[in-house]
Amino acid sequence: MNETEQLLEQVADRVRASAQGHGAPLPKPLADGEIARAEGILGFALPPLFAGLYTRVGDGGFGPECGLLPLRQAVQEYAARRESGWRWPEAVLPIADFGCTTYACVDCRSETAQVLLFDPSLGEPDLAWTVDTPSLADWLRGWLDGTAWFCDESGLGEESDLELAPWAEFRSRI
Repeated sequence: MNETEQLLEQVADRVRASAQGHGAPLPKPLADGEIARAEGILGFALPPLFAGLYTRVGDGGFGPECGLLPLRQAVQEYAARRESGWRWPEAVLPIADFGCTTYACVDCRSETAQVLLFDPSLGEPDLAWTVDTPSLADWLRGWLDGTAWFCDESGLGEESDLELAPWAEFRSRI
């Protein structure tokens, strides 16, 4: 079993142990054809780990904060953001709503599926993007072990001054 398969198993085990998503029954996993359909609409491939979450665990509703967005909603959010005045970068898919218009997003063109935060509260598109974690795998591990800033048990939460790095690729991706 490779690293991706192990991580998908760990996520599935945690989700099964909680018996449900965030206050509701967990949606069923998607069929592979639904991933291909979403990729056709988006115009880019989803990272294998990200696609595996939807085909092996469930169609959103689990994970940090309010959980991953259902894939159809993520696709709709991406389309809406690309048409907005925020100069949303190509192939950066919103995956989780952290509230107050802040989204966790996966950069589907990075080799590691780096996770970015979009927070428009600073008022400038160039300042709205920061790197949360260098990879989707690291982001999921932080959620699983409770060490990520968005986990209550990490002790980092809102009281902490998180040192997030600006996303240097922003200007070249819009």
